[in-house]
Amino acid sequence: QVQLVESGGGLVQPGGSLRLSCAASGSSIYAMGWYRQAPGKQRELVAAITSDGNTNYADSVKGRFTISRDNAKNTVYMQMNSLKPEDTAVYYCKAFLNLQWYWGQGTQVTVSS
Repeated sequence: QVQLVESGGGLVQPGGSLRLSCAASGSSIYAMGWYRQAPGKQRELVAAITSDGNTNYADSVKGRFTISRDNAKNTVYMQMNSLKPEDTAVYYCKAFLNLQWYWGQGTQVTVSS
């Protein structure tokens, strides 16, 4: 049974950093994206990584966020630096594995002083 488990969210001050993790069980990750959804807004793609390590980012996070993967641990990470209040949202990982897309449960990131 495929399962995605996210961790790493929390409360951080503006300018701070957090690292999100999304660990998969049941099958190997082929590709993954991190999405976020703020209250009253649509869910948006933040960053994505392919099976061969190619990455892409939303313009709003370029230069601040870095997505990476550890195939041995079947885990994808997103390092978030220089966080801003507008980064506050629930962050979700979405992974393609076992020939299907799966969503994680979401983790709250709050950037506030």
